[in-house]
Amino acid sequence: MVRTHRDLEVWRKAIDFVTVIYGTTGLFPKSEIYGLTSQIRRSVVSIPSNIAEGATRKNKTEFKQFLYIALSSAAELETQLTISENLGYLQENEIISLTDELNTISRMIQGLIKSISRSVTGD
Repeated sequence: MVRTHRDLEVWRKAIDFVTVIYGTTGLFPKSEIYGLTSQIRRSVVSIPSNIAEGATRKNKTEFKQFLYIALSSAAELETQLTISENLGYLQENEIISLTDELNTISRMIQGLIKSISRSVTGD
């Protein structure tokens, strides 16, 4: 049973991914510090933050809502990473690695949503 968000593997994986993204965006042009770099960092931080906030809710329906927000942040981040590649800030091998990890996190969030949905409906 989950006692806290720290017990969730998806939260830990998302936290680790924040560090990866911060390292990657640290190499972006300085002209992007208030643009794409900032937006990417906000998106990636939003993923584990919403997982944590949702996990503290006593109502499973509310938890699911926060997981959907985390999933939306992941989609936003994927879009921003694609833009970064198109602008030449990321190489093909980097984008593949980053999107693979992001897709893993997204699938884990989706799995958690399904698990919560089953427990709410009693299936």
